[in-house]
Amino acid sequence: MDFLLTLTSVGILLLYAVPGFILSKAKAVRTDSLPAFSKVLMYVCQPCLTLYTFNDARYTPELFGQLLWFFLAITIVQLIMIGIFYLIFRKRQCDVRYRIYTIASAFGNCAFFGVPILEALLPNTDAVVFTNMYFASMSLLGWTVASAVIAHDRKYMSVKKIVLNPAVLIMAVALPLFILDIKMPSELYNAVSIVGKMTTPLCMIILGVRLGSMRFKTIFSGGMQYLIVLVKQMIFPLLALGASYIFPFEEYVRQTIFILACCPVASVVLNFAELLGEGQEEGANMVLLGTMLCIITMPVMLLIL
Repeated sequence: MDFLLTLTSVGILLLYAVPGFILSKAKAVRTDSLPAFSKVLMYVCQPCLTLYTFNDARYTPELFGQLLWFFLAITIVQLIMIGIFYLIFRKRQCDVRYRIYTIASAFGNCAFFGVPILEALLPNTDAVVFTNMYFASMSLLGWTVASAVIAHDRKYMSVKKIVLNPAVLIMAVALPLFILDIKMPSELYNAVSIVGKMTTPLCMIILGVRLGSMRFKTIFSGGMQYLIVLVKQMIFPLLALGASYIFPFEEYVRQTIFILACCPVASVVLNFAELLGEGQEEGANMVLLGTMLCIITMPVMLLIL
């Protein structure tokens, strides 16, 4: 992949955090407002992003098959990584830091970061629609496995949580429309796409606000944080790429899974921490550190392709 193009794309995304940082420093936005912003992001913007990206893709049996294989592959890879670190930290799960590290090792900003990156690196393909399957998988695991780990409570491992979460519900709407090749009216599509495209700026603004409220020493001082970020942004993509050869993927799909796996630690790690009231500071540290370091890790890792 083009190193300069990747570097430029990542750099532009990071600039979205600047307004949030300034607003935080000016005390115009307080961190206690962030849970509300997170709900808007997860319950409004992300579903709209799913709808508009599916609307842009044209259904074929081959593409649908690739989407299903993709969902299976990335779910398995995420579960493997979470399982590995859960076992590594099994004696420290009473400490919320290690519970956040466990989830951060596998969850990446596949939608908020991934969509604009894929649009830049793999134009004229259906790559962007695969972000929906990645995010659906991550959300499915997020509302169940990740929530159970973060909250240290198995009550989240339920059929209700698997079925009744925003990602699954919106997929129940988007997939039939996609399969039946039903397109939204242009006026509705324009409105949905505008809200969907808010996901990336809003996500980065939230990070900027959180960054403005924290001491830089806190973010950069933990050695374990660096290790988890490097695992997520350099080891995890290699695991995903290796797993992709087990499945009957087309080449651009294999590139897509690797690019998405290279995305920095997911903002949903912080979003779930905010919603669950556990490990907010640790989640913020991981997301901020991962996002800052991705300007190095992502362009370097994509040289493999």
